[in-house]
Amino acid sequence: MLLAVVVVDLIGFAIVVPILPFYAVQYGAGGLEVGAIVASFALFQFAFGPVWGRLSDRVGRRPVLLATIAGNTVALAALGFADSLATILAARVLAGAFSGNVGVATAYITDVTADEDRPRWMGLIGLSFAIGFTLGPAIGGVASKAGYAAPMFVAAALSAVNLVQAWMRLPESPEHARRAGDAAPALSRIDALRQPGVALLTSTNFAFAFAVTQLETVFQLYMLDRFGWDAFAVSMILFGMAIVMGGVQGGAIRTLSARFGERTLIRTGAVVLAAGFVATPAAPTVVWLLVPLGLAAVGRALLQPSLMTLASFRTAEHTRGAVMGTYQSAAALARVVGPLVAGHAYDVARPAPFAIAAAATAVVFALATSLPAPPLEDVAHPDAGV
Repeated sequence: MLLAVVVVDLIGFAIVVPILPFYAVQYGAGGLEVGAIVASFALFQFAFGPVWGRLSDRVGRRPVLLATIAGNTVALAALGFADSLATILAARVLAGAFSGNVGVATAYITDVTADEDRPRWMGLIGLSFAIGFTLGPAIGGVASKAGYAAPMFVAAALSAVNLVQAWMRLPESPEHARRAGDAAPALSRIDALRQPGVALLTSTNFAFAFAVTQLETVFQLYMLDRFGWDAFAVSMILFGMAIVMGGVQGGAIRTLSARFGERTLIRTGAVVLAAGFVATPAAPTVVWLLVPLGLAAVGRALLQPSLMTLASFRTAEHTRGAVMGTYQSAAALARVVGPLVAGHAYDVARPAPFAIAAAATAVVFALATSLPAPPLEDVAHPDAGV
């Protein structure tokens, strides 16, 4: 049930993201304004993500998940009713404040899985992203034919259904229920970063998310300006990328992790992702563009669950929510800075965000050389060369 909750939440997010730039443009937004709207969501996600994580350590995963789903439902409905850039901004701020689901869900999974099963379950979280970003853009693209507000209402309705299902069927984490009487103090963001290996993993996650946001922020504008594609057509491109990611994360990641180890997958993913970023603005036609976008999808599919797996091994029982919330908040911070950089860079030179993304991915590769191994990696992958 937990994975279903995450999938539906991500479908709603993925419905909105491809449509949002077009929605904002109809109210006069340019590249910088679109970047600011995207960044506002991430700023409040960064601020509140660790708060939700710490709260889940104290009161349980279930009530926090229910609260964030409820807040997200209200925010999506408000976005549908928006009639100006200011109201779009306000709705995205509210959505960001209640977007703590993934960090709390990751802590929940860490509560209930053995170390040897962790890569598989983190791959399933990655698969949840792929499913969400497969179905979401397709649903949003179809709904956008009825106007750009329609996808927002569809996302709000899905979130409301998700809330009801989670309320009825999602139990508390057994591990958290077992230690419900513990009085361990909540771990602050600074204390979480002081845990062994967490700061380096969090920095790597920041660089990865910063790179990805360059593409996410300007891709719709790029396709509109260069090829004249509308929201539906762009959504179909994103649909295809998500299918590629799902194939890697749902089928191959566990085998690859067992054979090569997470750190090798992170470095390999960084190289493949950087190649995709560099080649994207050089593609002369949409058909040729599918090649670098496919590379970017494969690289992201290798990187994301592998990083998350390593982070999950850095948590103690009473600090899982705080540590995973802090780890996820690094991506949120990148989504504050990244869209602003991407939007401004795009206004200066259309290929610039892709070059910035490639440079950030090179940083991921460099940091990955020092990432800590999970406890089982040196035993499970003696020939992995990591």
